[in-house]
Parts: sequence; structure tokens; C-alpha cells
Amino acid sequence: MSKRWRIANSEPQSIAELQRAAGIPAIVAQLLLSRGIENPDEARLFLHPKLNGLREPADLPGATRAAEIIFSAVQSQRKITIYGDYDADGMTSTAILLRCLRLLGANVDFYVPNRIDEGYSLNADALQKLADQGTEVVVTVDCGVASVAEAEVAKELGLTLIITDHHQLAETLPTAAAIVHPDLPDSDYPFAGLCGAAVAFKLAWAICQCASDGKKVTDRLRTFLLQAVGLAAIGTVCDVVPLLDENRILVRHGLNALKAQPTVGLEALMRSTKLSDKKRLECEDIGFTIGPRLNAAGRMGQAEIAIELLTTESAQRADTIAQYLDELNLQRQSLERSITRAATKQIKAIDGYENAPAFVLADHDWHAGVIGIVAGRLADKYHRPVVVIAGDPLGVKPGSGSARSVPGFNLHEAFATCTDLLESHGGHAAAAGLKIKDQNLDAFRAAFCQIAAEQIPASARIAELLIDGEASLQMLTRQTVEQIESLAPFGHGNSRPVLCASEVRLSGPPKRMGATGRHLSMMLDQHGVKIRAVAFGGGDWEDELANIDGPLAIAFRPVINRWQGRVTVEIHLDDWHVDG
Repeated sequence: MSKRWRIANSEPQSIAELQRAAGIPAIVAQLLLSRGIENPDEARLFLHPKLNGLREPADLPGATRAAEIIFSAVQSQRKITIYGDYDADGMTSTAILLRCLRLLGANVDFYVPNRIDEGYSLNADALQKLADQGTEVVVTVDCGVASVAEAEVAKELGLTLIITDHHQLAETLPTAAAIVHPDLPDSDYPFAGLCGAAVAFKLAWAICQCASDGKKVTDRLRTFLLQAVGLAAIGTVCDVVPLLDENRILVRHGLNALKAQPTVGLEALMRSTKLSDKKRLECEDIGFTIGPRLNAAGRMGQAEIAIELLTTESAQRADTIAQYLDELNLQRQSLERSITRAATKQIKAIDGYENAPAFVLADHDWHAGVIGIVAGRLADKYHRPVVVIAGDPLGVKPGSGSARSVPGFNLHEAFATCTDLLESHGGHAAAAGLKIKDQNLDAFRAAFCQIAAEQIPASARIAELLIDGEASLQMLTRQTVEQIESLAPFGHGNSRPVLCASEVRLSGPPKRMGATGRHLSMMLDQHGVKIRAVAFGGGDWEDELANIDGPLAIAFRPVINRWQGRVTVEIHLDDWHVDG
């Protein structure tokens, strides 16, 4: 669907002033201004985030208390179970604390609920099972802050419950020995955007301080913490939290740590995916290569195998798991493509679907593990909230739904309004999940779409593309693009800069690329300057572009392509329209 372009308009005087005051190139000053960064000191901190800029773990609400309880349990050899989640953030969170406690000689194990059979977060049956197996201390990671009833079960079972989480709080906090969360009521922690792995990292840091009798940890624990920064970076990128403040620090230095001193398992995974051949890693390497393979295990109900990869010390075992995760990811991709086609067919069967405020799609044959990806793809494509529900094939259990939103529409609040029609729900404003019985599906669809219709005007159902500025292809020298790269790491909250250009023509027909032909490659020409462009996910543009004889206006992201020793500038095409 066509997008509405909104081009930032920074005043030349403002650009020149920031350029001079911060000692940075003009293009960098322009991009910082388009991100709302006007102060020179703030600009320097943004461009050069230092690892010592991370706040002390004692500042994080609940971290000190939780660390003291856990370290006491380590010393007394009480059995500890890390209760994780099945996505990449939950897996890396689990791996961070598991590696930390094993290093300290703890009696520790981990438990991850099955995505398909148990669903997200704490459940009473699992707590009973853990208690029967001798667990005395349960430490949740990336989950638990909304599990009020389950926390009472843990108390009745005599379990010491410590909750570490970053998700939205319920009206009542669960009863626990300690709750570690960046946004607890009455706390003054200045950044609530940490992911689960970042919270786990801060807790592991606090535990290491307990074990070191002070803020300065031992060399062995310092080596562990530097590796843990790499794990936290994976969780941060994969959970799509804003790459600002502490998240920016974790990802910038985590990418370096993943390259310089990866865990045995991550080294095997990067070797199997050829990332080890790269001189430096980028956020996209996590988002499009490492993350999908970890998530594939969780989506296919095998999160334990990915956590084993992140924590094993056996190079042989790591190689075996890395290869297996490649195979799982291929299966996941096949399922995703199949469901996306079927879901798109459902959308187009809706009368007047172009004007629908939201989509609620369901089928009993869909795999619950991949519906979140499908919901995200469709929300991006149609720019409206999408709920995708995988029903129980036997029609006995409630269906599992996953939803993705668009800016300005809060899924968590919308689901709360529909509570009477749902068995359960949880999540964020932008991404959420639910359980629903078949007989309530039609009523929920009507109620949810009505809420979306009231909150999202028709004019807002057109995707808006934010563009940092105009640039000619001639301007895209290697030096300029490397200056743009200084704003990395790029991701949510700090997107890779988008530029636009006009009077651009195709220099030859576009060609599909990739195993399934989903992507498009082409050569573009502007006044004699040629450049290669790649449109990821733009394979369907092939025929339309091939039939255009006139000039185009393009929106794109300039990148440095390093391949087999060659370094070239190319662009990633985001959008286009006929110029004029």
C-alpha cells in the first residue's frame, strides 16, 4: 500500500551551529537534529556511548534485594530454578542468570514453559512440578510481573519467588520476595525501556558484586559480564525496545563483545551463518540472522535447545545445535509464508477491506508459534492493528492469538476492554497475545474492530514514512555513508536514516532475488550516477517497476556493503512512486 512521505526540514543555520559546536560532519548534524538532538554534549554522548555510562545495578528497583536473596541461596546450596520465556529476550535473560549462577557454583537449573501447550509466563502446574522436584527458589526472567494468582500459588508451595521483568504492570503487584523492574511504582529509575535481558544483566551484575564483596568484581566475573553484555544486546534488539539511553550502550558494546569474545554457542552460530566472516557486527545481524534462529526454537516449542546453545561449553555440541537451529528456522519460514498467504486471502475476502479499521484473522490449521510474525508483517503492510489466531484443531482448547499494532493504538488497553470475551491476555501497547474460545471469536472481532474504528481515523490508516532529508545519488560517497553509520546502532527508536531522491531511473530491469524471490535487486541511475538498490520484501514490485518508463522518486537507506573484501555503497529501497 502507498505511504505518505514526511520529510524533516532542519534549518541550515541549526545544522551549521551543531556541526561547529559538536565537531561533527554536516550530514551527521542534520540527522541528529531530525532525531531531536540539539545539544552538543548530548550529541557527543549519542555518538560515543561509553560502557561506564550504564547505571549501577543498585539504582534498578529491587535489584539489590534480589541479588542478596539469590547469593544467600547460592551459598547455602538451595536449589534455584530460573523460570524463563520462549522468545529471544527470554532465552538470553535465562542464559545470563544461568551462566552467572553456575559460575558461582550454585545448585541451579532452568525451566521454560512450552509456547504451544503452556503459553506465556508463570503457571500453577509448572510451579507445582518444580516444587515437587526440589526447587526452593524461583527466579523469573522476562515474565511474572502480572502473575498475581500464580505468585500466591508459589507462596502456598513454600517457594521463594523473585520476579524480574520489564512488561506492563497489572493493577496489583504479585507477592514476591523481590521484584526487579525498571518501572515499579514510586521508583525514580530514569529509563523504563530496558528489555528482560537487560534487567537480568543488571541483576547478574549485582550478584557478581555480592560475590566480590564490593562494586569492583573479580577478573573472572568481569569476563562473564562482558560476555553477558553481548547476550543482553541480542535480547534488546530482538525485543524491539528503543535503542536509546542504556539500550544504546548495551547494543553498541554488546556487538563488539559478540565479535571479540562470544560464548561457545554464539561463536558456533555465527560460524554456521557466516557472520564470523564479517569484520564487525551490526544490529541487522542480530535482527535478521541470530534472533530468528533463536526464536525459531521457541516458536517450534523447543526453547530449551536454544538456551543450551547459549550456555554450553562444548564446541562440538554447539556446532550440532547451531546446525539444528538453521533447520528449524527454515521450517519456521515455510510455515510463516504459508500462513501469510492464507491470512492475506482472508483479508481480501472481507468486503471493503481497504477501509477496515483492523483485522482479526483465525484458522484452526495455523501454527501458534509463527502467528506473531505474520501479524507483524500484515500490520506493516496494511498499517492497521492485526490479530492472528491459531485455533485448537480439535476445537477443545481456547485458540492462541498474537497481535501487532500501529503507532497510536494501544493493544493492551484494547484487549482489556474486551476482557469478558477473552480467556486471558497480556503484552504491550504494540505487541500482545490472547487466549479465546471459538464461540467468542465473532463478538471479539466486532468489539475489537469497533475500538480501532473509534481510535484510528481513516486518514491514519495510510502508513507514514519519516524521511530525514533529500540527497542526490552523487552525494552517497563511501565517506558520507560511513559518517551516517556513526549514528549506529540502528533499530527501534533510532532507525537507519531514510533519505529521498527524485528524477531517478531504472538502469535495466529489476530482478527478484533470494531463495523464494521475495526480494528485488536493481540498478538505478540519476543524471549518470549509478547505484545498486535492494528492496527487501519488495519482490512484488518487479512487474510494476519494469513497466515504468519515466523517472521515479525513491525513499531509501544508504548502507556500506562489505562482501569478499570489497567495500561499496548501495541503497535499500523503502518506497517509491512515479516522479512528477
